[in-house]
Amino acid sequence: MKALILFAFSNPSTTLRSLCQRKASNRLFTTSMSASNALVVDPFCYRQFAENESSKSYGGNVFSNSMSEFTDIVNERYKEEDLKEGYAPFCKHLFIVNDFTDARVNVLPITPENESLLRCKYEARNEKELPVLTRSFPKELVTGPENPLPVAKYLDLILYSREQINKETEAMGKAASGETAPWGIVSIKAQDVDYELPMTPITAMRNALGREEGGSGIPLDRDSYMEAYKYWNSHATIS
Repeated sequence: MKALILFAFSNPSTTLRSLCQRKASNRLFTTSMSASNALVVDPFCYRQFAENESSKSYGGNVFSNSMSEFTDIVNERYKEEDLKEGYAPFCKHLFIVNDFTDARVNVLPITPENESLLRCKYEARNEKELPVLTRSFPKELVTGPENPLPVAKYLDLILYSREQINKETEAMGKAASGETAPWGIVSIKAQDVDYELPMTPITAMRNALGREEGGSGIPLDRDSYMEAYKYWNSHATIS
């Protein structure tokens, strides 16, 4: 045993230098991997992954996949030409086939039979935002072992540009992350169609409040708002 110890530390400076070189190499590899990805999960979207504590209080789609696994798969399928325009120049949508998660659709039509199950509450998505009034169906009241929701056919990845994310981060008084990937995944919707569903009217209003209050700073567009109203007047999310 003494011989082994003496051998390992016979040249401490060489051993230490070797360890430092390996650590530096690992950091470089991690940075290279991040830099090579077009898409990364933005911290705002962490609540949609079960590995994060914030997912426990989130009412939307929560994924059992790890963020690392999810990011790897969506980057493998990413093609710039597949990006669809969003509600502002900095926002894009990427629709991918959902054959790797168990995410289920979380929107239901409102009917005479279920409208009494709707619940309303004031809600803020993080501590910096102003609470706004929302409504949804409690999951335990509209689904169960005998009537499970169907697994979604598609995932709508809502992407914000790195420039916009940095602007919102600064406006909210948060420290910059140092991330350089051009697109951040800010939300993931599980759905049965490969096109954008209308933004909820209250989200459009929140965006119009400005970046300081948790919005994007995009003014309200009446035509888009009325289109959203027509859809969400007869639909509600499940939470």
